[in-house]
Amino acid sequence: MSDKVRRYLLAYDVESDARRNRVAKTLESYGDRLQYSVFVVDAKPAKLIRLKAAVTDKLDVATDSLLVCDLGPLSGGDRIEFIGVARPFTGQGPLVI
Repeated sequence: MSDKVRRYLLAYDVESDARRNRVAKTLESYGDRLQYSVFVVDAKPAKLIRLKAAVTDKLDVATDSLLVCDLGPLSGGDRIEFIGVARPFTGQGPLVI
């Protein structure tokens, strides 16, 4: 498994308001909110494992879900497109070092 940073798109579906708020706060600490229940996270494998564990602790896995889509390495170009109002997020646009 590569230790390179990859971009992930995450979306949750949580029934309880209290659990939903805890999941959203956790995801906000790892990445950027694009839509109400959709986040983009740039992470190495270890960070993704920590994120999944942190969110799993807050879910009721019998009724809730977290979708994790691997969008590939950061150097792979833009894979996120908006129609309408674009939501800015970390890593969007040119990287200045």
